Amino acid sequence: MTGVVWFTGLPGSGKSATARAVEKTLALSGLRALRLELDARRKVYFPKPTYSDKERDEAYRRFAQEAADIASGDAYDLVLMDGSAPRRAMRDYARSLSPRFAEIHVRCSLATAMARESARPEGLVMAGLYAKAMLRKTTGREFPGLGQVIGVDVPFEEDPGAECVVDAEHLSIEGCRDAVLSFLRVWLPETLAPRLDLPAPGDAPEPA
Repeated sequence: MTGVVWFTGLPGSGKSATARAVEKTLALSGLRALRLELDARRKVYFPKPTYSDKERDEAYRRFAQEAADIASGDAYDLVLMDGSAPRRAMRDYARSLSPRFAEIHVRCSLATAMARESARPEGLVMAGLYAKAMLRKTTGREFPGLGQVIGVDVPFEEDPGAECVVDAEHLSIEGCRDAVLSFLRVWLPETLAPRLDLPAPGDAPEPA
């Protein structure tokens, strides 16, 4: 059965870097993993995004449906979803669509996420996201293309039932990757365990 795992967390938490590192390791192990990145998929769903609340909700709805549709086939062993998804309901919806679903929360403090994000270059996401959001909040200055920023304008709603929580506050990207891979080995043993050279299941985080 194809599993779906959603990497969530604050912008700058390291969730995308962790997801990429996991994807690379799975590929080197001969496993078929597909990573879907919300920031890239959003531009497909909405070629001229407005970043409104309504558009964000619709983008996450389509994101969840796309992952579930792919997972319903047999082309991949694992679908990796990479997107902050600030509201728990967004992740719950994805969970309702996929029989085999896990949330991986890449957790760190807002201060750490802000510091990391400030060093990130321009890419799919606007650079200086937090600084601009804070400036907008204190001065009212608007930045074209800057929607609500998670952690400043809207909170990130943690799910106490998340299957895997990674301590990105203290772990390196490699450490986060290894924690996720250890979890996956236990979570999907029939698919992943034979192919991943990881610690024994007793040493891995227990799935919820």
